[in-house]
Amino acid sequence: GSRKLLYDGDIPVNTRRSALSCPGNSCLWPKSSDGFIKIPLQLSNDYSANEKSFLLSSIREFETLTCVRFLNRTNENDYVSIVSRDGCWSHIGKVGGKQHLSLVKGCLEKGVAQHELNHVLGFLHEQCRSDRDNYILIRWRYINPAYIRNFVVKPTNTLGLPYDYSSVMHYGKYAYSIVSGQPTIVPIPDVTVPLGQKEGLSSLDVRKINKLYDCNTCSTLLTDQIGNVSSAENPSLYTNNSSCVWLIRTPGIKVYLEFLTFDVQNSSDCSKNYIKVYDGNTRASRVLLEKSCRNVQLPLLISTGNLILIELVSDGSIGTAGFTASYKTVSCGGTLTTKTGNISSPNYPYEYPANIECTWIIVAPIRHEVSLHVTSFEVEEAPDCQSDHFLIRDGGNVGSPLKGRYCGQMNIPSLRSTGNSVMLQFYSDESIQLSGFLASYTISKSL
Repeated sequence: GSRKLLYDGDIPVNTRRSALSCPGNSCLWPKSSDGFIKIPLQLSNDYSANEKSFLLSSIREFETLTCVRFLNRTNENDYVSIVSRDGCWSHIGKVGGKQHLSLVKGCLEKGVAQHELNHVLGFLHEQCRSDRDNYILIRWRYINPAYIRNFVVKPTNTLGLPYDYSSVMHYGKYAYSIVSGQPTIVPIPDVTVPLGQKEGLSSLDVRKINKLYDCNTCSTLLTDQIGNVSSAENPSLYTNNSSCVWLIRTPGIKVYLEFLTFDVQNSSDCSKNYIKVYDGNTRASRVLLEKSCRNVQLPLLISTGNLILIELVSDGSIGTAGFTASYKTVSCGGTLTTKTGNISSPNYPYEYPANIECTWIIVAPIRHEVSLHVTSFEVEEAPDCQSDHFLIRDGGNVGSPLKGRYCGQMNIPSLRSTGNSVMLQFYSDESIQLSGFLASYTISKSL
């Protein structure tokens, strides 16, 4: 634990106030003339390069979804210094001068880092909201007496937004319990609702930041395991010169994104109206889908990790600008965009796992083609390949033309795509696992 005297478990006692209710918003960070909230930041050299990279990824999510910008400090007087001291804690709001935020190496989880950064922005713990007794029951008798004060209601501004059981600022149900298995916080009326999480900002956390700081940011965060995305939810795109982003962060390993409809007004090289998709939580992440416009079919996309970012840009001129898509969580597959590469079944050349379903999409630039060559193939044999099987499609969607369904030790012919994408699908059942397959591909300009 921390040796620093803390209030609410992670707030230094000398700044016991809420920026949500401070006079004249004096403890909020000021907004620049360009509409951004710029907070100078200094990362301690106690962190390794990998740890700094992790922290920056957690920080960038704020920048994707809100008007907050954490900048490298140069010579600013008011700034946040992130250090690895005793515990995980932060001051509330803007204190003035150098203010510390401590994240010891045991705190390096996205949700914990974003929790402390949310304190910097001025947010207290969700379970201390002034209206919390309508949503949770505090079981005082099970709370460690040394931490009773962490559960006291604070005078806060709720911003007119709903109570958020899944906020990154909400304690878990067993926080500071002295009796194993006895929760200190119980949600009401439904006692089964999960409390708090460490995956990262919730969608309501994002809305609260944007409302508190009056951000002109068009963003949506989706955190379900499966769901739908639609540009129709943001009608401002059709009238304003603007862009909107949708960040999908699933609780699984990878995101499987399928565009159901797509029609974005044409412009030269899709420069004014377009959709672009990134393999991560920022526009600096690897590009999965380059700028696309017109009424075309977009390829299926699978992220490397559990994050995928959709950006839709519109110049506001009259015309169509929209898409609908569905997403789900998957554990296998990917999107390949490099000029050359290899694809193999999981564990190749050893036995692939039972009961897997994998999809790979090779996406080339417009006016390019994909050449595919399967160099090794050994899959369970069955009539009509009804057991384990391998599919190749000439295109980037599950409805693209099927070039072959393979199993056993078939000789698979090489493929040259007619368009700019190719899909590979691999399925295994519960019995007989073999070495699987190895394939190579090359992307080249169409003849």
